[in-house]
Amino acid sequence: MQNITGSQEQQAVRQLNSKVDQFFDNFSLGTLLNRAGIRKLRGASPVRLLKSIFMLAFNQENFFRGIVEREQGFGKDAAYDLLQGANYNWRRLLLQLAAKIATVFSLLTEEPKRKVLIIDDSTYERPHARKVELLARVRDNCRKRFTRGFKLLTMAWSDGYNTLPVDFALLSSREPEKRLWGEKRRLDRRCCAARRRQEAVTKSTDLLDGMIKRIMASGIDFGYILMDSWFAFPSIIRKLHRHRPVICMLKDMPNIRFRHQGVSRRVGEIYRNLHKRPGRAKILASTTVELTCGLPAKIVFVRHRSTKNWLALLSTDLELGEEEIVQTYGKRWDIEVMFKVVKHYLNLEKEVQMRNFDGLIAHATIVMIRYCFLSFQQRMDNDERALGSLFYACAEEMQDITLLEALQRIMTLALDKIRQLGELTEDAVRRIINVLMDTACHMLLSPAGNGRNKNILTAS
Repeated sequence: MQNITGSQEQQAVRQLNSKVDQFFDNFSLGTLLNRAGIRKLRGASPVRLLKSIFMLAFNQENFFRGIVEREQGFGKDAAYDLLQGANYNWRRLLLQLAAKIATVFSLLTEEPKRKVLIIDDSTYERPHARKVELLARVRDNCRKRFTRGFKLLTMAWSDGYNTLPVDFALLSSREPEKRLWGEKRRLDRRCCAARRRQEAVTKSTDLLDGMIKRIMASGIDFGYILMDSWFAFPSIIRKLHRHRPVICMLKDMPNIRFRHQGVSRRVGEIYRNLHKRPGRAKILASTTVELTCGLPAKIVFVRHRSTKNWLALLSTDLELGEEEIVQTYGKRWDIEVMFKVVKHYLNLEKEVQMRNFDGLIAHATIVMIRYCFLSFQQRMDNDERALGSLFYACAEEMQDITLLEALQRIMTLALDKIRQLGELTEDAVRRIINVLMDTACHMLLSPAGNGRNKNILTAS
């Protein structure tokens, strides 16, 4: 029995290695590394080093056990040099790779409005660290407390079926008194490392416009920008609307007002002045308003399934129907799942214990590339339209998420309210994600998926 189990494990490892090699070859990771200025200095090639670090999470090893202690054919200094290069443009590497994968996914989702760009941030915790460069006390909005670490501002592309991280910024604190450790290196301000450090102490909302411009310049197409209520301020909505229509959730805050029927009102006041649909309608009401800057928008009020409260969604696209707004915003849940996966399964926070800020950026990029790999592999293994014959045959468009599914996703986003009621604990959410990931990993390593869809890139 042990021999059979060992044989099965070896077969699974070979299959996974084959999938990873195919992924690196199909998307020309060597070329992308070269374009990002990540070139061989000494020892092994950058592709070999990247692949060794890439495989750590799948081999269930941390950086010390998998790179420092294990004989890889290159010294640990070569791996550290890769992660700490001041002139290496890791942002360009991730963006170019995501653009290539998004192009493949776009062939399967032809309607532009179904593709969205999701903006959100999450806490990157380093609770026991002391001398990590730019380490700061940051607020964890979910737990409503401060912790040691960083904020991970992330933009992810989604077509409602798969999600790709396309850009991120690792943020410290703008306030020097909240930074627990300063910068360690004196750098040329023109290099990538210096720009990343300047970015780390910049207000997150000031980075959004530049990040979106880079994403659009890379050729990644999307129809809407989705944001949580943390970013839903009129000035931000107006700035981002210049690129694409914005759909976001609103908070009823006294200093955020909209012009409704000629009167400046809070969101709660607008809701009280509307005629509500009778019965147990999921969508209670909707109306058109103006932002303080004069930009027209539509607000849709959705019933909270657990309480008598309501949730408000704003769309700057007035032509979208109420249900379409709810359906589209429901895709924002995808980035929450992504954060869970990169932290708990792809070892974003625990794999390396580096103190150098460049190393943190490089490692976070590699973790995002792992997620791109899993997302691509899932699509190739499970979407039958991803066969080479797809591009020569007529097939029905992939079904978008239903209104009911979107509503369920939106309700899940109101975790703070649900936690107050004690109806959905963090442990329950974690168990749900565990089941989903176990299923995904099983499909990834299953022999049935091996060898399928190899012609997807060449066929396109």
